Amino acid sequence: MAVCLPSQGGWFAWYVYLLESKAVGGERYIGVTSDLKRRIAEHNAGKSSHTSKFLPRRIVTYIGFSNRARATSFERYLKSGSGHAFANKHLW
Repeated sequence: MAVCLPSQGGWFAWYVYLLESKAVGGERYIGVTSDLKRRIAEHNAGKSSHTSKFLPRRIVTYIGFSNRARATSFERYLKSGSGHAFANKHLW
């Protein structure tokens, strides 16, 4: 699922993404990046200590934001208790 939120210039500079392990069900990860393609490749190459144990990973959802502050704020929300509930209901 891709969700695109309105941005002033029509381009998204930052993304919040949700990954899930293809090998182990239920192993999930939420991150933020300005280069989604590169970051997913890094995860699947084992370059992230948080995701290297359960490879390969697949992207479940990504959401574009116009600036880093909004993206990191939403990432922090998704990692909170109420954000987990929101993500489980709407994004995973």
